[in-house]
Amino acid sequence: MNRKTHTNTVSRFALATMLSLSLVGTTPAWAQEEAPAAALSRTGGDLIGYGSIHHPTVGRDGMVVAQNKLAAKVGADILAKGGNAVDAAVAVGIAETLTLPRAGNIGGGGYMLIHDAASKKTIAIEYYGQAPLGVTPGFLLGPDQKVAPDKVQSFKGVTVPGTVAGLFEAHKRFGKLPWKDLIQPSIDLAVKGIVMSDDEADALARRKSAMSKDPGAYKLFFKADGSPYRPGDVFKSPDLAWTLRHIQARGADGFYKGPVAERLVAGIKAGGGIITLEDLSAYKANVLEPIWSDYRGMKIAYMPPTSAASSVAEAMNIIEQFPIAQMGQGNVASMHLIAEALKIATVDRRYSGGGPQWRTPAEGIASKAFAQERAKLISMDRSLDSRSLPGLDPHSFESPDTTHYSVADKDGNVVSNTYTLTASFGAHVVAPGTGFLLNNSLGNFDWNPRPTSLGNKIEPGKRAQSTISPIIVFKDDKPWVATGTPGGGTIVGTMVQMLVNLIDFKLNIAEAAQRPRIYQSGVDGPLQLEEAIPQDLVAGLEAKGHKVERSQIIGSTQSIMIGPDGVFYGAADTRRPDSAAIGVKQY
Repeated sequence: MNRKTHTNTVSRFALATMLSLSLVGTTPAWAQEEAPAAALSRTGGDLIGYGSIHHPTVGRDGMVVAQNKLAAKVGADILAKGGNAVDAAVAVGIAETLTLPRAGNIGGGGYMLIHDAASKKTIAIEYYGQAPLGVTPGFLLGPDQKVAPDKVQSFKGVTVPGTVAGLFEAHKRFGKLPWKDLIQPSIDLAVKGIVMSDDEADALARRKSAMSKDPGAYKLFFKADGSPYRPGDVFKSPDLAWTLRHIQARGADGFYKGPVAERLVAGIKAGGGIITLEDLSAYKANVLEPIWSDYRGMKIAYMPPTSAASSVAEAMNIIEQFPIAQMGQGNVASMHLIAEALKIATVDRRYSGGGPQWRTPAEGIASKAFAQERAKLISMDRSLDSRSLPGLDPHSFESPDTTHYSVADKDGNVVSNTYTLTASFGAHVVAPGTGFLLNNSLGNFDWNPRPTSLGNKIEPGKRAQSTISPIIVFKDDKPWVATGTPGGGTIVGTMVQMLVNLIDFKLNIAEAAQRPRIYQSGVDGPLQLEEAIPQDLVAGLEAKGHKVERSQIIGSTQSIMIGPDGVFYGAADTRRPDSAAIGVKQY
């Protein structure tokens, strides 16, 4: 090659390089050359990343995504030792009692969806709190005949905890490793101690006033001199280790019968509560069929009542009547549509309630025909209110701080689990010597002397309705996404936005989790926007009749997407600082 030819070759190469580099920031074509858009939409990975700001954690041989990184590591270690998704879910659920006491618990309750790959079946386990048999209609009411907050935030507000029963039921049906092996990591952590993170130290310090009202809670979560734990301090809980050893040895009976139950009942009674040994020994987790629906051809397993997940299905079925993908993500039109669907779902939740006294018409609420009728109420030009939003009985459409974590293993088993103490740190009470916080879920019932909810009025032995909505989405009859969120009343809207982001807007799992969210507060309440939503959209929403206000962060989804090649894509929502997605193998 002569010098002139060499010079021309170098020049052409330099020019081509410059053009190539200039394309990186201006077009997704560069990324699509190596990973076509269709491939990315199948996996949600978007690993090259020129179309996304946020990217998932990639793992193989199994993954755990949880709000607390210490507990996520416990679950991932169980998978690495040969445990399956249910084993890991049990270990995470127990560990978060120590590592995430504001929400993780054995003193609360929750909801779990499990897909078993061997049988190709999906089941739901409901283990929410249950009203004591001795409860009376005025038990939590004050002199004004309204719920007294000081009673809810006390031993009086405690329902019979369901977490241990739920986790044990899951393991009994699907577990692979011995039960004792799943409890041991949490015992070790409780004895040796965990290093307090900035987030957890701050959360506990902020609760000092509330915790100081109960000697058991104050002793457990604050130092002997009353000072709070600081970031980097080691926090131990020998009382929790004592409780866990009984659970380790006897399974659910180690919690609901024997020394732990006796110590628990004694503490509750001394604090004015009414849970008895009979209440504890009679508690059972309910194993149920999921509520099945689909959205734009994607099959979805929703949690059945007493979960409100059928309301998520209703909102999705309403949105399905509109071309939201054409509207675009995060603009006035799409936010308006989502807000209107949530208003309708809120009105129809009056038919939701708890058993055994009430049967929620969940299949009717989640049906396509019901949604088609309700979608007729929506105008893209104006906002609904209570005057323009009539109720519709779904029975005729029937066919014959909370925290979430998701787990998937290499064999195709998947768990989507959300559990709660109801309020952050629950009732802020600890039965002396037990080492764990108790819930305040009794306040979730409708205590109005003239109940406004058809199915949620307080009754002995009843389970309250809840907005908790773990979800598993299927593609080609295999689990594709496991997701869920805490957030109380915001849960339904957060799940709707997560699913729309994934299915309509085809975002990767991390991008879908991180996009700004809205929350429609009731029918006549404000439309709340996270701060990241641009202010110039507010005028457009107000023009449609929305009462707009700014919100704190909404939700904290912990999600896994499974690619067709078995690769796991984890998205730990950064709205919670200590969250983590941990794969068994990460490169």
